[in-house]
Amino acid sequence: MDPELLSYNLLKELKEIKFHSKNIVEQSYRSGKICRTLLCTFKREVFANGFDSIEAEIKFFKVIKQIPLVHLVYFTEIHSFEIQFPKADKDCQLKFTKRKINQLNQFFRSNLDFAQYVDSEDSRFDKEYYTRDSMNDYHVPLSDFYFQDPDFCTPKDMLLGQYKGFCSLVNYLDERLFKLQNNLNTRTTISNKSEKIPWPFSNADWVELVYALSAAGLGKQNNMNIIKISQKLQEIFDYEPSKDIYKTFQDLKNRKKSRTQFLDFVTTALLSEMNKSEE
Repeated sequence: MDPELLSYNLLKELKEIKFHSKNIVEQSYRSGKICRTLLCTFKREVFANGFDSIEAEIKFFKVIKQIPLVHLVYFTEIHSFEIQFPKADKDCQLKFTKRKINQLNQFFRSNLDFAQYVDSEDSRFDKEYYTRDSMNDYHVPLSDFYFQDPDFCTPKDMLLGQYKGFCSLVNYLDERLFKLQNNLNTRTTISNKSEKIPWPFSNADWVELVYALSAAGLGKQNNMNIIKISQKLQEIFDYEPSKDIYKTFQDLKNRKKSRTQFLDFVTTALLSEMNKSEE
């Protein structure tokens, strides 16, 4: 089993669900269901084969598992929000939405240190945060609302999923609030107009893609530097990369193994898709 490829295929399935769903409630329910299914698959694989190294375990819980987990948090929250959303009375709808936003802000305030650790792409405590051997040193509250198993989580992997999922949820709620305040609210329809695509990969992956496009000639053809290319990509993807792109590029150059991990992953995924289409 290739977990990275399965996560990549999940993103394609989520796009298909969005395209074919009649409303956001249906989309969120179906999306959450396939995310849970993939997490169950990951769980069986981890129990059966474990990890070859601490680095592999950290990568799984910090990166690979996060793809279905973040989407599960996001769609579960949306589904809960929408089915409880007041059907009438604009003032009640505004209060309900603002209350949910306040709850998210409280979560962010309560986890400022961890949020800073994630946003700065620090890795000093990754072994303590993203390996299961560290579970005895941390108290991890269990929740039936998401997907959590004491034998399939680390001290911070669930918190990381919540943080990233809630960051996306804030954007959804801000748009919901804007529509309410401007009498544009449509609870059941899904808008596809100029909607940005969520970026499910890491900041390092972003920088790798930006530099690859520049090196391939995109910058010279359109008179764009690295920052300009990054800004253009932000018009497509719903993501705000780290400001110090050049430092991240230096980190990529100093990698001990492959210096093009993201491009290698994308190439592998594409070749796999080609091979399947020829079967």
